Amino acid sequence: MFTWFVAQRLFAQGGSNGRASRLATGIATAGVAVGLAVMLVSIAIVLGFQREVQDKVSGFSAHIKVLNYKSLGQQEFSPIVIDDSLTSRISAIPNVASVARFCTKPGMLKTDNDFRGIAIQGIGQDYDQSFISNHIVKGEMPQFTDSVNSGKLVISQSTAREMQVDVGQTIYAYFFEQTVRARKFTIAGIYRTNLTDFDRNFAYTDLYTIHRLLGWDSRQYAGAEIRLQDFSRLDETLHDIVDEVKHKQDSYGNYYSSISIRMEHPQVFAWLGLLDMDIAVILILMLCVSVFTAISGLLIIILERTNFIGIMKALGAPCRQVRHIFLNYASLIIVRGILLGNVLAFALILLQKYTGLITLDPEVYYVEAVPVMVNWWWVTAIDVGTLAISALSMIVPSFVISNITPAKSIRFE
Repeated sequence: MFTWFVAQRLFAQGGSNGRASRLATGIATAGVAVGLAVMLVSIAIVLGFQREVQDKVSGFSAHIKVLNYKSLGQQEFSPIVIDDSLTSRISAIPNVASVARFCTKPGMLKTDNDFRGIAIQGIGQDYDQSFISNHIVKGEMPQFTDSVNSGKLVISQSTAREMQVDVGQTIYAYFFEQTVRARKFTIAGIYRTNLTDFDRNFAYTDLYTIHRLLGWDSRQYAGAEIRLQDFSRLDETLHDIVDEVKHKQDSYGNYYSSISIRMEHPQVFAWLGLLDMDIAVILILMLCVSVFTAISGLLIIILERTNFIGIMKALGAPCRQVRHIFLNYASLIIVRGILLGNVLAFALILLQKYTGLITLDPEVYYVEAVPVMVNWWWVTAIDVGTLAISALSMIVPSFVISNITPAKSIRFE
């Protein structure tokens, strides 16, 4: 308690006995604060970017799909029976939020002046349409069903620009099999997610229309899209779904299979995974900055307080006790730096979150502004880790005090 009391008194003085001490304390505090702020902001940006891209890819592809085994790795889906019994069993699996049947058919959109290939996905009333609805930039998202031909189509903004069409206009879709089949649609909505590869290749209409075009049995679909409550439990839930469908056949002899979004789009998640390495590099560099400035500050403070150290030793204080005084002093500086760093970091994070001040090119980064996400586990870990590592790093330089003798230090100016 004595060492803590003395350290607090020294800290309260704020280096008032010397300019060097004040400068050292300020630099040490600023170094810890800036280093911590950079770590927190960097992690908030990386986590926000990972979540944003992950949510967009999941919006197009769902978290897990149950398909015909023959559909794996193929451009076109083979039919598989997705009946109420199967969807009920999958829905009962922990962490499953929703199960929706879907059908997809490649086709070609054509206007009087242009045409392009596209995959039109049919979705019904059990499909979670919130993702596309949230990214509608013009028009509206119709309430598609599996029982009514709506005659409506939702396309991406990039497709609308290339084909020079707008909401309310008519567009024809052609599907090629043994014969060419055509369907007339009215553009009901235009969406934009900035995921270029997905935006260019997907359009949406009702499940009824696509199902009839495919000519499958009423119980046959391309598969079931499964969305989860907690994405972090993806592998665990996939294992449960695999146990539910593996080695099972539908009434037509087709085997069920399942695939997760990580398996379906490995290149995207491998790229997102590389960002974790960036986090590690930033943490190491900023911790080094914080530790270096804290050590430098402590050494300067010890040098300027040599006279005080000599007096303490002359009064009978052991070296260990004097070292603890300065270690506690350094810990107070580090704590103040951590508090200031948190204030600075959260000010920057909230400013970006609510104003989108720093923008990005969506064609390159898939988002229009730098996304941020606060993870309290990371915040706590960084605060505690910075305090612990910085405080421990003070132990070695504090042994300089052992070489200070009372006879010389009392005369030190």
